[in-house]
Amino acid sequence: MPTVPARAAVSAKPSGLRLALRICGFVVLAILVLFAGGFGWFADKVSHMTTPLDPARADAIIVLTGGQSRLDAAMDLLASGKGERLLISGVHPSATKRQLQAAMGGDMQLFSCCVDIDRAALDTIGNAEESAKWVENHAYGSIIIVTNNYHMPRSLLEMGRLLHGAHLEPYPVVNTNLGNGSWLTKPEALRVLLTEYSKYVLSLARGFLPLRTTPEGVTLAEASAVAKN
Repeated sequence: MPTVPARAAVSAKPSGLRLALRICGFVVLAILVLFAGGFGWFADKVSHMTTPLDPARADAIIVLTGGQSRLDAAMDLLASGKGERLLISGVHPSATKRQLQAAMGGDMQLFSCCVDIDRAALDTIGNAEESAKWVENHAYGSIIIVTNNYHMPRSLLEMGRLLHGAHLEPYPVVNTNLGNGSWLTKPEALRVLLTEYSKYVLSLARGFLPLRTTPEGVTLAEASAVAKN
């Protein structure tokens, strides 16, 4: 008789383990389905973004570095009077203002008087932090944000967290037409969208956890700050 409870306990352990594994499997499957569904929404949203033909005038313009077409678009907006000043955020520390002006072309006088350069930002979070300081210093109320279409959702998310009182007007730069689901047939476009969507999900998660991306991966921002101090 004493052996019966022991056998029951032994048989109950595998059953409990199978249940735990089954629950974990369902959770993982649900996360994958949500991620895939979210990616489909993100890719569709980005692929249907278009560059405004005649955007409304704002107090200022901010362009996030990452491509020549972004800089050219921002300079054209400044030259056409869509903003009184332009901030180029995320410029490499070794790049001089003269080199930037030469690369972007346009009116040298306009560049000299109305373009500010941020060399401190290393990522999109840094872009938002440095932009917030610049906007606050100038007391701007409306900003045109210039970046590529695939980068726009994350940029607006990070900017919106810090530029609370400013109206943000997106100006997406479109280098490749991804409409009608053509991104599905372009491996490079698919890779870029998937990478950017993953970063966007991490940015959303930062609303609940103090996450921050670093060259070594994703870390807790608070832990990083303690380590620096």
